[in-house]
Amino acid sequence: MTQAKSSAPRAVSVREIPIELCQLLKFGGVTESGGEAKQLIGAGEVLLNGVVETQKRKKLVVGDRVTARGQTLVVQLG
Repeated sequence: MTQAKSSAPRAVSVREIPIELCQLLKFGGVTESGGEAKQLIGAGEVLLNGVVETQKRKKLVVGDRVTARGQTLVVQLG
């Protein structure tokens, strides 16, 4: 598997912590739907803090870094 080069990390402010991984991908604009996010995660194409994450409902906390489709999102509370 070839890893696409990531652009600069982008902070995504969420109202509540924890947020589920699939929700963050949709909310952060990486995918257009929750279903698409779940497929991406299930295919092993999402990194959480640099490690492949396959748990679709993995709970994320402030500071977690999620990388998918060449984008890196950093969870922030806001």
